[in-house]
Amino acid sequence: MNIRKDTTSKRQMTLCIVHQHPRVLLGMKKNGFGKGRWNGFGGKVKAGEAIEDAAKREVLEEAGIMVDHLEKMGVIDFEFKGNPEILEVHIFKAIDFTGEPKESDEMKPQWFNIDEIPFKEMWPDDIFWIPLFLKGEKFKGKFLFGEADVILEKELKVVGEL
Repeated sequence: MNIRKDTTSKRQMTLCIVHQHPRVLLGMKKNGFGKGRWNGFGGKVKAGEAIEDAAKREVLEEAGIMVDHLEKMGVIDFEFKGNPEILEVHIFKAIDFTGEPKESDEMKPQWFNIDEIPFKEMWPDDIFWIPLFLKGEKFKGKFLFGEADVILEKELKVVGEL
């Protein structure tokens, strides 16, 4: 594996999936990075903002719902060949929320049964870690993407704690 160990160029990000078994709430990204893909809700952590607070803020901004209790399920580093920045994504699960999911400028939320998750219309790494997420497993990983978002390298392991 040639995935960099250097942490000087990491940017912390959040990703939250609402999981009410047997369904998950995903959003179709309407613009920007990841446009045209189903994903959880999340984004950048602002300066001075706690990671969990950033996750809650992003869910509210993108799906119009308030999540109170988040469970951290994983941390994955994403690297894109030719880009020096590594995205350190903190992945959360929310079970309960207040409000009704509604479309925002950035995302169009939709419920999916866990047997019908649209992996072919998602980031290619999702098929590896979402099954762990759904089983309640905690995980850490690294993915290196090449051209056309092809996975060149991956590391993914179940961990006891985050």
